[in-house]
Amino acid sequence: MIEIKKGAIFISDTHLSKNRNSFIEFLYAIKEGQINPAQLFLMGDMFDFLSFEIEYSKELYQDTINMINSLSSSVDIYYFEGNHDFNLKKIFPLVKVFSLNIQPVLASFEDKKLLLSHGDVDSGVTYRLFHMIVRNSYILNIINVIDKLFNNKISKSFFFKQQEKSICKKIENFHKIIKQKIHLYDIDLSEVNFILEGHYHQGLEIEIDNIKYVNFKSFSCDRTYYIVLGDRNILQSKVF
Repeated sequence: MIEIKKGAIFISDTHLSKNRNSFIEFLYAIKEGQINPAQLFLMGDMFDFLSFEIEYSKELYQDTINMINSLSSSVDIYYFEGNHDFNLKKIFPLVKVFSLNIQPVLASFEDKKLLLSHGDVDSGVTYRLFHMIVRNSYILNIINVIDKLFNNKISKSFFFKQQEKSICKKIENFHKIIKQKIHLYDIDLSEVNFILEGHYHQGLEIEIDNIKYVNFKSFSCDRTYYIVLGDRNILQSKVF
């Protein structure tokens, strides 16, 4: 179980790209001491796409990778892989990385129990099969070889499409979606007080069966991050 400290910072869905680069500015602010997290929780989709097997993705984000690795020598960093960033343990050797298939992860703060995850969960067989395939190292290595043969055209095309996507949208009937979704987790919710997730970019808090569900805003939308203060609501949002 992760023990969350007062002063911990949560940041989610930065979707780092050429057009969305505020995440690297945030990391520099930590390095320069302008922000001093007791712990740093990266809640997934921090990059438009990053995987150990795809060389172009590592080359594209090398400065940010180096910054995270530098910070991880002095700050406890927890990285919850998302649907855009996975197979990361070899990229970030000192970071505590949690793959999607072991999320949600149980955590505690004072006398509260929390579940932490990126939030990309679906019970559909097709959906699970797709994600199992795209995370398969063997398949990704084959894609990487083909990509390199064609001057990284596969990667470049994908990154271009990601930059064009609008990710700051309101989801209708979000409360209903989440109420159905949290019961997909194979975990006893009876003693859980909070569920903290990203993925949906909504920035909403919902009460479901005596659990406070918190969906983080996407940092790329309005530079919002969250700090653990220790009051009744635990988290306070801040704008960088």
